[in-house]
Amino acid sequence: MAAPSAELERKITRIKTPQADAASDAATVEATVKRIVADVRSEGDAAVRRYAKAFDNSDLAAFEVSATERAAAVAALDPQTRRDTEFAIERVRAFAEAQLGTILPLEVETLPGLHLGHRVIPIRTVGAYVPGGRYPILSAPVMTIVPAKVAGCAEVIACLPPNAHAAMIAGCHLSGADRIFRVGGAQAIAAMAFGTESIPAVDKIVGPGNAYVNEAKRQVFGQVGIDQLAGPSEIFTVADETGKAAMIATDLLAQAEHDVRTRVGLITTDRALAEATLAEVERQLGTLPTANVAGPAWRDNGEIVVCADEAAMIAYSDHIAAEHLQVHTRDPQATAKKLSNYGSLFIGELASVVYSDKCCGTNHTLPTMAAARYTGGLWVGSYVKICTHQWLEPAGVAAVAPPAIRQSATEGMEGHRRAAALRQ
Repeated sequence: MAAPSAELERKITRIKTPQADAASDAATVEATVKRIVADVRSEGDAAVRRYAKAFDNSDLAAFEVSATERAAAVAALDPQTRRDTEFAIERVRAFAEAQLGTILPLEVETLPGLHLGHRVIPIRTVGAYVPGGRYPILSAPVMTIVPAKVAGCAEVIACLPPNAHAAMIAGCHLSGADRIFRVGGAQAIAAMAFGTESIPAVDKIVGPGNAYVNEAKRQVFGQVGIDQLAGPSEIFTVADETGKAAMIATDLLAQAEHDVRTRVGLITTDRALAEATLAEVERQLGTLPTANVAGPAWRDNGEIVVCADEAAMIAYSDHIAAEHLQVHTRDPQATAKKLSNYGSLFIGELASVVYSDKCCGTNHTLPTMAAARYTGGLWVGSYVKICTHQWLEPAGVAAVAPPAIRQSATEGMEGHRRAAALRQ
């Protein structure tokens, strides 16, 4: 990420700065993934099977989860876990349906006889990558599969690592996946991009993963669509003097336990709050069972910045463009309206990132690494195409043909000029 402007830098005081260098050895990852993608493309299932053995110690005879295995995974769910999963599915479905209702077809006559429009067309086949990771994130398949089904995608396939928790298979099934495959990593992305004897090629791949999955998505983009390139999770809080150090520290550590590379931070106008939060994080780490993950994340990637005024706080937050951005100010709704760059915004103390991560209905697949400067997160609109069309009556031809003919002639494109003139 680029450094803030010199003017902005003068208006901030860094109470805690990240210790880790954000740069990683991308060259090694890139070369490894390039080899995996090429092998899967040329060898199909044989390469997938070889890499599954090498990376996941998997000797599965068949990649696809059978109907019997799907039913068994659902039956094995603790009843309350199933109810909670279905609650999350309903909340995500309800919000996706409401979002889809805002994406309307269009038909307009912009000049007499000139009819323009667009259709909203679901992407036919979508591949959802469901990460295994440190924890069985039961909401992960919900976030990628449910909006696809709401959008009307004809087929949604899910790939998840062969060692993923059985509850993740149940989550894929309950969310509506048409087919589920026990294939993870870069080989899963390559298989969905090019197709193998067992795994169908898809039109778009969605879902987060590790650095190898991310790099594989980057390399196959063009052959298929992708949602985004996602890095480690991020949470920042913007707060004034009304912020509560204990609550902010709790929220930062909740996200930090995802991964040692999680980026967490506080941007505030109040130095006392900054110092109290710093102390509170250290205190809470002493009792947090996941401190072995959250501690290194805080040490290496934690940040606390004190800003000279609200304008500087807003500017620095927009510079960071955090994946998850909490607003803990005296008037959080007013502050929220001034913010522009974030993956998802959590307005007021009652809006915890955890609610969105798990079950409230907004999607938790969000832009990281400052990508929120130019894109939002995964949503039902990610699964449809807006495709334009036009049709003309004689009056419309009379209006557009003459300038099209003249422009074609000016450009020296005689074929274009003839095609435009033919219809006069």
